[in-house]
Amino acid sequence: MPGLPDFLQPRPDAPVRVHPPQAEVLPLVCDSPHSGTAYPADFGFALPLAQLRRGEDSLVDRLWQAWPEHGATLVEATFPRTYIDPNREEDDINPAMLDGPWPTPLHPSPKTLQGLGLVWEKLSQAGRSTPVYDRALSVAEVQQRIERYWRPYHAALAQAIRWCVGCFGGVWHINLHSMPSDVYQRLGTPEKTLADFVLGDRDGTTCDPDFIRLIGETLQAQGYSVAYNEPYKGVALIGRIGQPHLHRHSLQIEINRRIYLDEDTRLPSAGFAQVQQHLQQLMPVVAEHVRQRMRQLPRA
Repeated sequence: MPGLPDFLQPRPDAPVRVHPPQAEVLPLVCDSPHSGTAYPADFGFALPLAQLRRGEDSLVDRLWQAWPEHGATLVEATFPRTYIDPNREEDDINPAMLDGPWPTPLHPSPKTLQGLGLVWEKLSQAGRSTPVYDRALSVAEVQQRIERYWRPYHAALAQAIRWCVGCFGGVWHINLHSMPSDVYQRLGTPEKTLADFVLGDRDGTTCDPDFIRLIGETLQAQGYSVAYNEPYKGVALIGRIGQPHLHRHSLQIEINRRIYLDEDTRLPSAGFAQVQQHLQQLMPVVAEHVRQRMRQLPRA
């Protein structure tokens, strides 16, 4: 894709990057599915790139890049979520956006009905929605996106989860995201105030309550406001991984972009360094929690 800066150039050879633990290995897996900035050459979008980039969880990978230093495996997508979203199921597609019939049954979710399914159809800003495409997508190109990007990401994450469960008897998984500061305006409830962090466990179903509470209380002690499951509960990834009865704990962390990012330029704001420093202080707290709990796990 000519004309893009290097960090926005497509990297078809590396749709996913896996950063292994650098020190003591813990059954802790963290993933950033939406911070990718390598825009594939066949994207074919029909709106300005600056607007399309508002769909990124920009710089989330940088905020959390020290996880491997604390015993965690870090998985990150290099491609943008607007191209294909790893945090959706493979059949979460609107058939109306395709140029022909899909060969197997589709199951569009409420996110798809909002235009935010496996393949995004629109972006919202200032109360207005803009279509991502001015064409129908071919069945073949969506299948190719699934095969080359979605499946490799899920395979890498699943491999890390399986390895932890096999070696330790359980796993703690953290799904890393950011959220637009105007999300309540988009939802039609501008009177609500968005917290600095939103922690999601699908209403208490995907992890031990002690795990999500530890993270929330640590962030609050650092001076941040924290909300639970409102307005984000977590979607496909933590729903698939989180099975507390099997010692598989999964939660989602959403960071308000206002506290670390210039949402127009997608560059770090004046608050970036402090937020990153606080998150680096959170990591050993989480690692120690996992270290203590893993000793109680039944080994496979």
